[in-house]
Amino acid sequence: MTFEAVPSRVVIMYGASVAEVTSFLSLGLEDHILANLQSYGMSDDPTMQERIDALPQAGLTVNENFDIPAEQLLAVHPDLVVSVGATGFDKSLGFATRDELQAAGANTIINPANCASGNPEATPAERDHFLTAGVDASFDLLRLLGKIFEVEDRADEVVAGMKASLADVAATLDGKTPVTGIIASPGMSMMNANGLPAVMTGGIFDDVLARSGVTNAFAGQSDQSTYTMSPEQLAAADVEILVIWGFTPEEDLDEEAAKIFADYPQWTASKDRRYVKVYDGVYFGPNNAVAVQKIARAAHPDAF
Repeated sequence: MTFEAVPSRVVIMYGASVAEVTSFLSLGLEDHILANLQSYGMSDDPTMQERIDALPQAGLTVNENFDIPAEQLLAVHPDLVVSVGATGFDKSLGFATRDELQAAGANTIINPANCASGNPEATPAERDHFLTAGVDASFDLLRLLGKIFEVEDRADEVVAGMKASLADVAATLDGKTPVTGIIASPGMSMMNANGLPAVMTGGIFDDVLARSGVTNAFAGQSDQSTYTMSPEQLAAADVEILVIWGFTPEEDLDEEAAKIFADYPQWTASKDRRYVKVYDGVYFGPNNAVAVQKIARAAHPDAF
């Protein structure tokens, strides 16, 4: 993409993510946003959700495929459309293609970590990056936005702040033996063929846990295990801490944790009632360091 000017009419598509909108906000780019469709309703940063709620939506809604239909998007005349992955530009799902948007005067970008997501023409390198990208990919997204919006110094400051916070946690945990745990999302149980809470593996999830002094009990498994995990596999897992991942204020994560513990009483985490609640910080975005600190404190309370 070639940018002849800093974008001023940005539409951030939904894509079941908040990585993009929280990155915009962390860089102070609110005034460039014409419409934002991303929101979980909760954040690991207590100030973030109020700022997301204050953003305009320009009357845009999502279709049955959970993103902005082409006719709505083209009607608001954006100069930049931001998508989580290639799926947001899939004509078969009712969305405007990148070519259509470019013809209408809008550039398009995808979170660099997700270039292979929904893209059948992704290169092997892009597919590998999609499967393995960790916290460093959050830095990449911030730096990309910094370059496009000519706030590279601000992007460098945000990244440096995240790195400093992560380094503090690493120093505090130095010499500590990692505990084992999982990231489980009751709200994403529809992703699992057996109706279990979605247990997240690989990439950013393993990296956030590792930086928190926790080894994912399912580390090294394909991301497809999220969809195929069985009750027997969960029952046999060595889980010393449960990281429970939520999205909306309506979710009672304390209650959900109690249900999981009741289903798997043999876990050390169940016996100790050891769990921690997280939201946007275990996925891409500027809140990774916040989530790492939360998880580390729960996993190694004697170190803090």
